[in-house]
Amino acid sequence: MGAKATVRSVGRPPKEVPQGEATRKRIHQVAVRLFAERGYHGTGVAEIGRAAGVRQGALYYHIGSKEELLFEVLKRHVAESLRGESAIADGDRPPAEKLRLLITHHVATIADRRDDVVIYLREQDKLTGERADELQRLREEVESVWWRVLREGMAAGVFRPVERVEVNGLLGLANSVFYWYRPSGPLEPEEIAERFFALAAHGITI
Repeated sequence: MGAKATVRSVGRPPKEVPQGEATRKRIHQVAVRLFAERGYHGTGVAEIGRAAGVRQGALYYHIGSKEELLFEVLKRHVAESLRGESAIADGDRPPAEKLRLLITHHVATIADRRDDVVIYLREQDKLTGERADELQRLREEVESVWWRVLREGMAAGVFRPVERVEVNGLLGLANSVFYWYRPSGPLEPEEIAERFFALAAHGITI
């Protein structure tokens, strides 16, 4: 009889696969850097593995596929924005103060996580199927958070009547920071946010 085949439990990584959240975090950090520098199509899975110090077989255990890795990078960025901005909207501050905090949070996130934003703006259309649908759902949730704050202000009589187009405009204003903000510039993110809020308040407050 031949040598007995080694049986491996379904769903279990081989023994040589590095374990734990630290490995996944390292892979994601490397992927963010390479995707931002070289683009999604310009970055190979083997290159990610080498830079992260993980062999290709083990890498696929942790990421599933390159598109799945891109999805996780994009999802994390949008989900973290949603988490922070939902907490602001759920608070008990006046609507105008909530709007100021939403703008501040959004601008600060873009300034602090430039690589994530580069990937989000440049690579989001690379997702397909359910991954694309899930990312779009998260984006719509972010928009809904801002819309909820504007509706609160309208109901309280402090904002003039607005529509969803104003939400898109406010988010577009905040997102524009990505294109021109530099840490060495004359304004800190908080100062930029205050000026954006002044513009928004002038346009929608009664």
